[in-house]
Amino acid sequence: MFDPDDIPSNPCANPGRRVIGDLIEARLSRRTFLGGVLSVAGAFATGQGFAAEKSASRFTFQEIARGSDSRHHLPEGYVADVLLKWGDHLFDTRSEAFDPYQQSEAEQLQRFGFNNDYIGFLPLDENRGLLCVNHEYPSTHLMFPGIAKGFPQSIKAEHVMVEMAALGGSIVELRREGGQWKPVIGSRYNRRITPHKTPMKISGPAAGHERLKTSSDPSGTLASGTMNNCAGGMTPWGTWLMAEENFNLHFLGKLPSDHPEAASHERYGLSSTLFAWGLFVDRFNVEKEPREPNRYGWIVEVDPKDPTSMPRKRTALGRFKHEGGETVIASDGRIVVYMGDDQRFDYVYKFVSENVYREDAPDSDLLDKGTLYVARFGEDGYVDWLPLEFGQGPLVSANGFESQGDVLIETRRAADLLGATPMDRPEDVQPHQESGRVWVMLTNNNKRTDEQVDAANPRANNTTGHIIEIVEPGGDFAATRSRWEILVKCGDPSNPSVQASWNHATSANGWFGSPDNGAIDPMGRLWVATDGNEKTGAADGLWAMETEGDARGTGRAFFRAPVGAEVCGPQFTPDGKSLFLAVQHPGDGNGATFENPSCRWPDNNEQMPPRPSVVAIRRLDGDPIGT
Repeated sequence: MFDPDDIPSNPCANPGRRVIGDLIEARLSRRTFLGGVLSVAGAFATGQGFAAEKSASRFTFQEIARGSDSRHHLPEGYVADVLLKWGDHLFDTRSEAFDPYQQSEAEQLQRFGFNNDYIGFLPLDENRGLLCVNHEYPSTHLMFPGIAKGFPQSIKAEHVMVEMAALGGSIVELRREGGQWKPVIGSRYNRRITPHKTPMKISGPAAGHERLKTSSDPSGTLASGTMNNCAGGMTPWGTWLMAEENFNLHFLGKLPSDHPEAASHERYGLSSTLFAWGLFVDRFNVEKEPREPNRYGWIVEVDPKDPTSMPRKRTALGRFKHEGGETVIASDGRIVVYMGDDQRFDYVYKFVSENVYREDAPDSDLLDKGTLYVARFGEDGYVDWLPLEFGQGPLVSANGFESQGDVLIETRRAADLLGATPMDRPEDVQPHQESGRVWVMLTNNNKRTDEQVDAANPRANNTTGHIIEIVEPGGDFAATRSRWEILVKCGDPSNPSVQASWNHATSANGWFGSPDNGAIDPMGRLWVATDGNEKTGAADGLWAMETEGDARGTGRAFFRAPVGAEVCGPQFTPDGKSLFLAVQHPGDGNGATFENPSCRWPDNNEQMPPRPSVVAIRRLDGDPIGT
C-alpha cells in the first residue's frame, strides 16, 4: 500500500523565493556541527532566547536499546498496563468477549475503535478522568479475515459499515486504583463518535456556505460525523479537539476538469482511494456528491463531559489535512491553536481567537471568531505569520475567493498565494505555555530535491525528518513575528550521508527518525513519538528530548513498540505519574494480513489478530515518569 503522504499536491513546492546553496550552508554552519548541536546565543529584548545555562540531563531513566520484535519495551522499574484494546466493550460488563471473526456494525458501535491515535485526558479528580481517543483509519487487511491489502475487490457493504463504526473517537472514564488505571465500563460519560452516526454542527465563517451544501444537508450546517482523526488537543475549558487528516482517501470517483470543485479536489489529493466506502455509501462518491469532501478536513470540538452534546466543526480554524490542535493562552488572554498540515510540501498554521478566554465566563463559541495564520520561515531565523483574511493581498475575488468562507474551504490554496513555506510533512505542533516555545514535528519528505532545499527544510531526500523550535517573543503566542531554529535533524549521526545533527551526548540508542507526535510533561520536558523509525532498522517508539543547556539536542530512548506499530498520542496525567500511549496498527508491514500479521500484540494469541491499544505507563515505585 502506498503512503498517502508520498503524494504531494502543492503546486508551489519550488517557488522562486527558495534560498539555497552557499547562503543556506553559511547559516547552517553557524548552527550545527557534525554529531552535535550548538546552542544559539540570539535572545529577545526580554532576555529569552534559544541558549540556556549549562545543565545536566533532566531525564534519569535507564535508556532502552534499539531493536524490533513482537513485544513492547520499557526501562527497568516501569510497567505498561494495556488499558483499552480494539474491540473492548465500553457500555456493558455482561457483553461477550470480542470476536474478530464475527464482527458487525452494531457490535463495533458498542466497542473501543480501531487504530487509536491522539489521546486527551480530562481530570475529574485526583484518581478519575476521561480519556479522549481518536480512531484514525481502518487497516482493512488486519481487521477482517480473507481480505487482501490495497483496494480489496472482495470487500462487502457489511465490512464498510464496521469500518465506519470503528473510526471517529472514544470517550472512556478511567479510575486509578493502587496506581493502576482501569476503564469504567458503563460509565455515563462513555461515548463513541463515528463518521456516520454522530451529527455535527458546522459553525464559524464557512457555515451555510453554498460549497458545503449537499443533498442530505441543503443547509450546509449539519455534517454526519468525523473521520481520519489523527492528533488533536484539549482546550483550557475542557473540550477535546479532534483533527481530521487524510479524509481524501475515503472518497471514490473523479470530477471532470471543468467542474467547479475539480481544482480544489486536486489540491486536497482526492485522486486515489484506499477504501471502498464510495461503492456502498453515495456521499463518499464524489461523482454523486461533489461537495461532500468540503465537509471534512476541519477541527472538531467535543464536550467530553456531556455525552448528549453535539460536536462542532470549527471552520474558522481552516480546512486541510489537520495534524494536531494544541492550545495555549496568549499574554492578552486570547486563545491560540497550533496546527500542522500533514502532507509533503504543506504548511504550519496557528489560529488566534478574536475574544479572550475567561475562566469565570467561558465562551462556548470562542473558536468561531479569530484569525488563521500560516507560517513563512525566513533564512534569517525569523518566522512571519501571514493572516488568511478575505480581501487582503491575493485573497480576493480575482483569485476565486468571494468570502472568508471560500478562504477557509480552500485554506491550502490561500496559503499558496500568500507564499507560505512548504514544509517536510508538518505533523504535531506542541506549544509550551510557560516558556513561550513551540516545537514542530517534521516527519520526513523523500520528495524534496536539491533545488527545493531551504533554511527550514535543509535536506534533500529527507527520509528521517527534523524538529523545529519556535520562540514567541516575550511568550506572546499571538505574535505575528517569531524566532525559529532547528532543534535536531533526525537520523543516524554516525552516517555522514544522512546529515543528521544531535548533541554529541546522544547514544546509539537515543537517535531516531520520523518524529510525529510530541508531548510536554508537567515538568516542561519534551517527549517525541515516531512514525516511520522502522525505516532506520528499529521499531517506532517514544524518546525523551532535551531542549535546554548543554544537553540540548539529546535524545533518550524510553519506549519501544512491537513490530509494525507506530506510537501516537503521548499524554501525561497532571501529576506526571502516568503516561498514556497509543500503539497503532501493530503487526502491519509488507505482506501482513489478518491471518499472517508480523506480530499478534498485545494478546499474543494465535486465535487473535493484532489489536491497536492504549497503554498506561507507570513507575513501580509510584514516582513521576522520567525522573
